[in-house]
Amino acid sequence: MKTKNLTLNVWRQRSKSDSGRFEKYVAKDVNEHMSFLEMLDVVNEELLEKGEEPIAFDHDCREGICGMCGLVINGYAHGPQERTTACQLHMRKVFELGWDELWIEPWRATSFPVIKDLAVDRSAFDRIMQAGGYISIRTGSPPDANEMPIGKHVADMAMDAAECIGCGACVAACPNASASLFTSAKVSHLGLLPQGQAEREDRVRKMVGQMDAEGFGSCTNHGECEKACPKGISIDWIARMNREFLKAMVTADNEVEERD
Repeated sequence: MKTKNLTLNVWRQRSKSDSGRFEKYVAKDVNEHMSFLEMLDVVNEELLEKGEEPIAFDHDCREGICGMCGLVINGYAHGPQERTTACQLHMRKVFELGWDELWIEPWRATSFPVIKDLAVDRSAFDRIMQAGGYISIRTGSPPDANEMPIGKHVADMAMDAAECIGCGACVAACPNASASLFTSAKVSHLGLLPQGQAEREDRVRKMVGQMDAEGFGSCTNHGECEKACPKGISIDWIARMNREFLKAMVTADNEVEERD
């Protein structure tokens, strides 16, 4: 079993209004079988023993499901291992890369203001979902599933889009801080299913409009979002969202012309 001492440069910021700075710590005798967050837990325990303020970071499930554990590690959103959230990143991967010094930062985006240290406010994603991420049909007494057949190809596509956990890695990795991958996945997984057709055009208009209102940047097809995504959401969904948005805007313009 390998152990190692690591130098950590951790972003410390008391609040949104604080300018923030990197502070250096030493993580001693780090076990290769530790997860990245377990390593931070040990560092925090030592800080508490010294009477110092522990490092604040988001986490919940620690099973790669919720996406709350968003961190930028040596420039990589969620760390260097693809299709892996920060909570599921193990220190053996860090050892394999030969990293002795780590730079740990929060998501860097104006639309994700820092709450404290490594924790950011991702409520902008919630507001995008509230703008159109719903269906209006009654689901309290759903009909038999066989009454609404859905082709396997469509169902598989909807499930692929629905894998998005809303962690924000796509925003953190994008040079423009674009939320197009997240928004397109949420638009698409509802828009593909029969239950989501009633709001299909309104949904894409409202969600894209809210995304822009939140201050996220535009997509310029760098592809960094797909690479950083722990669930491998494809940038193909962005192209689909753009087509859906264009069609919805044309329909809205035509309706205005007919009324006039």
